[in-house]
Amino acid sequence: MKIAVYGREFHPSVIPYVQHLFDSLAAKGAELWIYGGFRDFLNEQRVVYPPNLNTFVAKEGLPADVGFMLSLGGDGTMLAAVSIVADSGIPVAGINFGRLGFLADISKDDIEVSMEAIFRGDYDIQKRTLVSVESTQAELFDGNHFALNDVTLFKSDSSAMITINAHVNGELLNAYWADGIIVATPTGSTAYSLSCGGPILMPGSGNFVITPISPHNLNVRPMVISDEVELVLDIESRSGKFLLSCDSKTTAVSSDIRLTVRKAHYQANLIRLTNYSYFATLRNKLLWGLDARNY
Repeated sequence: MKIAVYGREFHPSVIPYVQHLFDSLAAKGAELWIYGGFRDFLNEQRVVYPPNLNTFVAKEGLPADVGFMLSLGGDGTMLAAVSIVADSGIPVAGINFGRLGFLADISKDDIEVSMEAIFRGDYDIQKRTLVSVESTQAELFDGNHFALNDVTLFKSDSSAMITINAHVNGELLNAYWADGIIVATPTGSTAYSLSCGGPILMPGSGNFVITPISPHNLNVRPMVISDEVELVLDIESRSGKFLLSCDSKTTAVSSDIRLTVRKAHYQANLIRLTNYSYFATLRNKLLWGLDARNY
């Protein structure tokens, strides 16, 4: 089986787990395709990987019959991996070497049993909606303008707020006076949007959430909208520009640009082992049901 591997630099303490993973893949005769920059890091750490190994830097460098991609790291690494496979349909499984692990849900202590299950085909594919941001006035993020978590607008190099005029299907929703706004998918509703007071959306619910960042008017609250609508954003800023992020990608954009935000034309395919439970993940990661008085 051909397997793609994506990762970024991480703490040396997890190197033994990475070595264990490659030893397991080698024993199964897997043909590996490793992200070029990550291979350089592995060489520096003297990780031994199978000899039948190739490198890639983009989805175009992967063979059409790749079975799946392994993301080695935290949720940020998982977002980058999903961005690389883009609309290729390649399923992605995340081994968590980070902290939270909402997306990268395979524990580093369960590598062996998890790889056995995946090679047996004992898993489900969970489809996750992505959000797209575009402008007819500029090319954004070199065409890679899709996000699994969220599209976010921030004020730039000024302490002054920005004004974001948001239209839903051509009708004015609100003029947000704020430090910015977040347009989050259900996947991203447990990320930055949640920390700014947004609600949690269940994957597959068919919604996005618009969450203002430090709004001037305290009665302006997060709003859930259908993911079938077209959201058009016009920005006013004293500095003449603002920051636009698309998951882990960020760029400075002129405030005379109009942005269109809508559901992406494809979905991400996430590998979930059969013992995976979304609600159990919420309970465990958010410490629901625990009495803080016991700590």
